[in-house]
Amino acid sequence: MFTGIIESTATIVNLQKDKSNLQITFENKLATEFKIDQSVSHNGVCLTVVAINGMEYKVTAIQETLDKTSLSEWQVGDLVNLERAMKLDARLDGHIVQGHVDQIATCTDVLEKNGSWVFTFEYDRTPQNVTIEKGSICINGVSLTVVDSKKSSFSVAIIPYTYKHTNFNKYQKGTIVNLEFDVIGKYVKRLLNL
Repeated sequence: MFTGIIESTATIVNLQKDKSNLQITFENKLATEFKIDQSVSHNGVCLTVVAINGMEYKVTAIQETLDKTSLSEWQVGDLVNLERAMKLDARLDGHIVQGHVDQIATCTDVLEKNGSWVFTFEYDRTPQNVTIEKGSICINGVSLTVVDSKKSSFSVAIIPYTYKHTNFNKYQKGTIVNLEFDVIGKYVKRLLNL
């Protein structure tokens, strides 16, 4: 389980197909603190560390993950948001994030607002995936608050710290991102539809 508070960004240094799987190697200073079999959120996708070599580490994405996330769009040199699993004795600064991506979305607008930014995303609306204004959403692993909610789109406001310390500063119209909708909202929606 994660909180959506990004610790660092990692750079993709190698992508290698292995049957239907994808072996991804990242470079990041946190790698020296990782352990084999540790779960780490990469742009909101929970992936298991399978190898470590200095400041580089490797994860494996299976076909199911590739089908439901933006991982198939990743390229060598891309920056990816990182978060280690939360500690039970720590504050929950973001919101409850599972690292299980619900679907992808496309950035449709980036508006600079004199020191902050508003990003708009469009997604394929399914009955269980909804946003509400002032509700939580996880975009590429970042816990955010929805500022404008429509049927199949929403906007979020980004402060300078988040813009600088995540890969939001690389997003433009057409950028594909991973979405994880609020788990509590998903359960409530499911219960109301029974």
